[in-house]
Amino acid sequence: MAIYDLIAATGCATGIAHTYMAEEALEQEAKRRGLSIKVETHGQTGVDDPLTQEEIDNAKAVIVASDIDVDADRFAGLPVVMVPVAAGIKDPGKLFDQALAKDAPIYKANATKKAATSGSAEGESLWHLIYTSLMNGVSHMLPVVVAGGVLTAVSFFWGIYSADPKSIQYNAFAAMLNTIGGYTMNLMVPVLTAYIGEAIAKRSGLIVGFAVGMIALNGGTGFLGGIVGGYIAGAVIILLQYLLRPLPDKEFRGLKAIFLYPVLGVFIAGSIMWVLTAPMASINTGMMSFLKSMQNSDPILLGLIVGVMCASDFGGPINKAAYLTGTALLAQGNAFFMAGVSAACIAPPLATGIAVLLNPKAYSKDDRSAGYVNFLLGSTHITEGAIPFAAKNPLLNIPSFMIGSAIAAILTYMSKIQVPAPHGGFIIIMLVNHPILWIVYILIGSAVSGVLLALIAGHSAKKHGVTASSVSFAGLTGEEAATAIAPDIAHQTTKDYASSSNSTENDGTFDEILTEKNIVLNLKAKDRNDALYQLAELSVKNGIASDAEAVYQKYLKREDEGSTGMEQGIAIPHAQDATIHRSAMLVVRLTTPVDWKTFDSQPVDTMISFLIPEHDNGDHLHYLSDTAKLLTHQSFIKQLKAAHTPLQIITLFKA
Repeated sequence: MAIYDLIAATGCATGIAHTYMAEEALEQEAKRRGLSIKVETHGQTGVDDPLTQEEIDNAKAVIVASDIDVDADRFAGLPVVMVPVAAGIKDPGKLFDQALAKDAPIYKANATKKAATSGSAEGESLWHLIYTSLMNGVSHMLPVVVAGGVLTAVSFFWGIYSADPKSIQYNAFAAMLNTIGGYTMNLMVPVLTAYIGEAIAKRSGLIVGFAVGMIALNGGTGFLGGIVGGYIAGAVIILLQYLLRPLPDKEFRGLKAIFLYPVLGVFIAGSIMWVLTAPMASINTGMMSFLKSMQNSDPILLGLIVGVMCASDFGGPINKAAYLTGTALLAQGNAFFMAGVSAACIAPPLATGIAVLLNPKAYSKDDRSAGYVNFLLGSTHITEGAIPFAAKNPLLNIPSFMIGSAIAAILTYMSKIQVPAPHGGFIIIMLVNHPILWIVYILIGSAVSGVLLALIAGHSAKKHGVTASSVSFAGLTGEEAATAIAPDIAHQTTKDYASSSNSTENDGTFDEILTEKNIVLNLKAKDRNDALYQLAELSVKNGIASDAEAVYQKYLKREDEGSTGMEQGIAIPHAQDATIHRSAMLVVRLTTPVDWKTFDSQPVDTMISFLIPEHDNGDHLHYLSDTAKLLTHQSFIKQLKAAHTPLQIITLFKA
């Protein structure tokens, strides 16, 4: 049996994208740190790679990045970090640091219940419990909604009234599909309620939740009643567990689980829901009527609201609020609202694909691949593919997504397009009343966001002097990495550069530019500018250049155009000037790191500097390319940092 340094569990409401994106991010972070990890995923098809008790017992720490219940009580006694699934995608390094810290919180059994009853910060916080239980309900409800909604929509192929025996459009098969779909859609509220209760109070909460959900459904409270009922069911069971504690578990465990909890729970929670039904039904009816009226009176405002909601968190709770409203209206026969929601959800991932097509140089190889894949994800109504792009520059990119989604939704509502199925994207295009128009509107919104994203990425790339969305050298080709290091000169000799990037090994050109006297391992500098000035002085001292001030000014000019700070404490300053006599390479390690604008916001302690004559035959591109290829390997960076003598560094570059 394998023993893992860390174990993890991931899950999201849909169980499609977030779940596996978080898994990938955690696995990549573990690989980067040289640690082993096993990730249990709670996807739409069930639990993949479930953790065994032995694996749990032998792990050092646990990371739970999930919006749904993953049975955290089994991790009792271990350091556990519990966060929403989005945190696992955006900042896995922070989660590793927290989980492996000496003061990492030790998870205690039944922490969920304690949080629910006392609001204690111990274990899960109350708000995290509320959030994860809601997402647990949504996660289990979505397949029910999709199955019922699509079957009902397909029945309309034979006509809107094909299920009515009195209509000339009546078709027996269509009527059967409509009935099956309708029964399935009716499960939406009970399933939502039951699994909210289950996340709070396990099996007893599930049973009471189903009962309360049926009361909410038949009382006309809609999904709002289902949500409230789920929390009532969970809270009532927690209360009963507290009140019945005097009865010893050994003798009364079976009686509690089979009789007392379900009977008393259904009675108490059902009674509360019964009382709340009338006022909640009024609220639900009023909300639905308001949304319906907005479709006709102000489709622009409605489209703006829906677009902003759907593109604000890409499958998160705000997005799901709009989606749940659409499914609730769909269950009532209103297919207009869902059309705008679907358009707003489809646009963001398509926009990322358009952005990487418009400005490929501003994106890394991995991001370009992700953008192309997002054409498929977006076409099938999976918004989550846009998350990595939103996370790169959230203050600018998320509003860009919102603008495109709002445009798509507004145009859809203005044209009164109907989408009678709650999911599927372009797969259910034949069910849409104006399919071509709907696709055109989505593409218009996607194109607007795509243009904005491409412009932002291009500006960021120019500002920083590197690929805007690149976060490390790993995964870049030689050409991409060399362009990241020196975008201002890398375009000059494309032919030479292309020939040098066909191999991942250097061709020995470092023999010509790197000598022992060009390597300094104990340079003291007050700040970045002081370090650059001393580099310029070193170039004059070693006979590479004749004017230190001129070289220094070229260093500064390059930094003004875009920082040459990379990550992991490395900067690649370079200068091209008439006072430089020959191409050369300097490798300098600082005794104290200095502040430098870098990708990971860490100070720089290692400078790899290139000095280039004003009239150069393009050979410098070989050096840049070879260095770029070396820096894509973590093993090289580790050896560079660990080298103690100039000879070791020369050997490392010339290997």
